[in-house]
Amino acid sequence: MYKINENYLKLPGSYLFSTIAKKVSAYQQANPDARIIRLGIGDVTQPIAPAIIDAMHKAVDEMGKAESFHGYAPDLGYAFLRETIAKNDYIARGCDISADEIFVSDGAKSDSANIQEIFATDNKIAVCDPVYPVYVDSNVMAGRTGTYDAKTQVWSDVIYMPTVAENNFVPEFPKQNPDLIYICCPNNPTGTTLTKAQLQDWVDYANKIGAVILYDAAYEAYISEADVPHSIYECKGAKTCAIELRSFSKNAGFTGVRLGFAVVPKELKCGDVSLHSLWARRHGTKFNGAPYIVQRAGEAVYSEAGKAQLKEQVGYYMNNARVIKEGLRDAGYEVYGGVNAPYIWLKTPNEMTSWEFFDFLLERANVVGTPGSGFGPHGEGYFRLTAFGNYENTMEALERIRRNA
Repeated sequence: MYKINENYLKLPGSYLFSTIAKKVSAYQQANPDARIIRLGIGDVTQPIAPAIIDAMHKAVDEMGKAESFHGYAPDLGYAFLRETIAKNDYIARGCDISADEIFVSDGAKSDSANIQEIFATDNKIAVCDPVYPVYVDSNVMAGRTGTYDAKTQVWSDVIYMPTVAENNFVPEFPKQNPDLIYICCPNNPTGTTLTKAQLQDWVDYANKIGAVILYDAAYEAYISEADVPHSIYECKGAKTCAIELRSFSKNAGFTGVRLGFAVVPKELKCGDVSLHSLWARRHGTKFNGAPYIVQRAGEAVYSEAGKAQLKEQVGYYMNNARVIKEGLRDAGYEVYGGVNAPYIWLKTPNEMTSWEFFDFLLERANVVGTPGSGFGPHGEGYFRLTAFGNYENTMEALERIRRNA
């Protein structure tokens, strides 16, 4: 008789956004005339930029001709994309990252879940809290998190680093030394960041204790403040302690196209074992490469036209963020984020739990957001709204919320 991976049975309920989708669907069926505005899931709404579409059309035409057809992509990604990424995202910022340290994938979500496979199951993980739930959930599936306390929403073998208003959303070094440290900056869901000096402290700490930082920089394109680093490799010593994960979903609207990459420096080693070689082996065994058409689209992100068009698109979403933040603050809400990330993090009113506030907004304002408790125990009492809606819906949603404040 076959057996299952019983770690999956430890997962509490459905994935956060699946639960939200089910609740919204049930409400919509019971109230078919309600016009629901969704500011919950971090999905983009603006179309892919023209320069990128043109590159995709050209690549599609190439696939229709024998002399320019492309089959399986190289395991680690086409050289044209990896070299373009290295030049624009790293060398241009003074980071010594080469093209052969970049692994092209189908998105940062996949990489953030899969990266834990190259580490032993008895490694101790530390996560900022609240944070993107995939980090913890993927480690639950691997059997690395211990037992779950439903009352406190805490895993026994996870080190939680509170990232809350009381410490200005800057996590403190844990009392127990972790082996793997997950940092999302700008943070999802709080929309807050670390300065370069603060991130340098974490790099120094990781090198000192022999830990690896798994650095999710999916929202770096939204950074507006000068002292916030776009890459962890802007910090001295990061190449010996950090893996960086990037996405094209939020900076270029590729949520439905799927493209991302991981950076694993060759200097990053566990004793004599190169993590770069381990990830290359895993990548080559389990992944057949992002499609040629999509990688050409990714290359166009860095063209002069692509950069200009995406700067305008990011500005569109960040204007939404500014409007939401200012409007909620004027209505009496305690709000954070919205400056270096397209997320608004607000304290729930009247001591409501985050799910009570979810129901309140859905039923009273027909607006969908994301309960903070879904991002970890320290997210309770908070709520996330995204700036990825179109401007008109965002303004209407804000007005509905203010009317029910």
